[in-house]
Amino acid sequence: MQKSALDQAAAIRAGVLSPAELIDSTREKMTALNPALNAITWTRFEAAKQDANQLEDHGQPFFGVPLILKGLGQDFAGAPATFGSRFFAKAKSEHTNNFVKALQRLGFIIVGQSNVPEFGFKNITDAELYGPARNPWNRDYSPGGSSGGAAAVVASGISPLATGSDGGGSIRIPASFSGLIGLKPTRGRVPTGPGEWRGWQGASINFALTKTMADTAALLRGLATTQLAAPFIAPPLRLDLVGDARPLKIAYTTTSPVGTPVSDTAVKAVETAADALRAAGHQVVAAAPDVDGTALMKAYYMMNGGETAAMFQAFAAQTGKQATAADMELITWVIYQAGLHTSAADYSLSLGAWDRAAEAYSHFHESYDLLLSPTTAKTAPRIDAVLQSPAIVAKMQHAAELAPQEQQELIWDLFEPSLEYSPFTQQANLTGAPAISLPTAISPEGLPLGIQFTAAKGREDQLLRIGYWFEQQGLLKMLPASLKEKI
Repeated sequence: MQKSALDQAAAIRAGVLSPAELIDSTREKMTALNPALNAITWTRFEAAKQDANQLEDHGQPFFGVPLILKGLGQDFAGAPATFGSRFFAKAKSEHTNNFVKALQRLGFIIVGQSNVPEFGFKNITDAELYGPARNPWNRDYSPGGSSGGAAAVVASGISPLATGSDGGGSIRIPASFSGLIGLKPTRGRVPTGPGEWRGWQGASINFALTKTMADTAALLRGLATTQLAAPFIAPPLRLDLVGDARPLKIAYTTTSPVGTPVSDTAVKAVETAADALRAAGHQVVAAAPDVDGTALMKAYYMMNGGETAAMFQAFAAQTGKQATAADMELITWVIYQAGLHTSAADYSLSLGAWDRAAEAYSHFHESYDLLLSPTTAKTAPRIDAVLQSPAIVAKMQHAAELAPQEQQELIWDLFEPSLEYSPFTQQANLTGAPAISLPTAISPEGLPLGIQFTAAKGREDQLLRIGYWFEQQGLLKMLPASLKEKI
């Protein structure tokens, strides 16, 4: 049995199975499991077999491994390019972007796309275009978002690895909700472009959800790059430091950076991890960076609005069609309206808040190697959870009529219930720091929850080191076989 993508590649090289047989196995699992999970929205299994016939072994770490891409921002020529939106329901990618090309150079064979929320704006996956993805731990719950389809693919066992992207926690949140390993690398670490070099002004980065640290490390090593055309370049990757045995100085916090409640499960997960790390000889103390989390989130939302307005403006310039409220989900419409009324000065000031937070984190990591926190403050919400009140929805329907400041306040209000689930992830995106979610806790209700470690820019080696340690100690908790049988 291949437990990891690296195992699958090794089995192919050993002649135990062929890439075509592995593609068929993936299709069989998808056929059996996806109807209940709605994790995969598009496939190309026969075309993938043709790709497999042309694949040559040059020592690629993931030679012949089938891969499901995130259906958002990971362009593959001829594949849907819907962004999870009705507005782009018929769109297809005209090219394969640099990130996907890099995956292919590592030996992956593209077999499909995973479910996403519209434009990746949510920490759950419930696009009107595709319907909700469901959590393999309990199908009444969300696997998270925006890489929720990818999380369901991996947690269910359809594939041991699936790509995601993380613009505010969109890899780490579903990793926490679905019991997986989720790394967000340092800004500028992996290939970007063409066309979208900045990715939400550098907040968003592509990577993957996995079940093993070996897959995580191999993928990071294979993708790490320096692109001179890119606006962001990461410090050199030093994976030779993963085996460093010196004790680490680790800060920890269980306080939400925006003042929202934190569940007992999340608090206990961090405290249990802190105790285990102390017992292993690390110095663990309560501390957190000096950052105004609420102001930083407001700056993040302002970026979302500006980038959304720019996206629709570019589409209008290309097609002559102006997007209307009927073309998109209500949350997207509100963000779009706020973006239309965001001044260049306010946008620039909001990015300045990101820079000040990055400076605060840089100073913090002069004293502490790692910051430990919950990944999410709660376990996953139910599929039928109401995350906007009727009063907020009524106000959202009139967003275009509001003054600019009222629109910004509305965005805060509409996202506040969902932010209560995941207030810990966004700061790594805005500062550019690497962060990883590790699945170490299970709630009394039987749902997983992750802990998050954040390191200084360029120090993924420390995240891998700590992840390997938790894995080797048997502290990572994946979906039990008894639950897999019930999917």
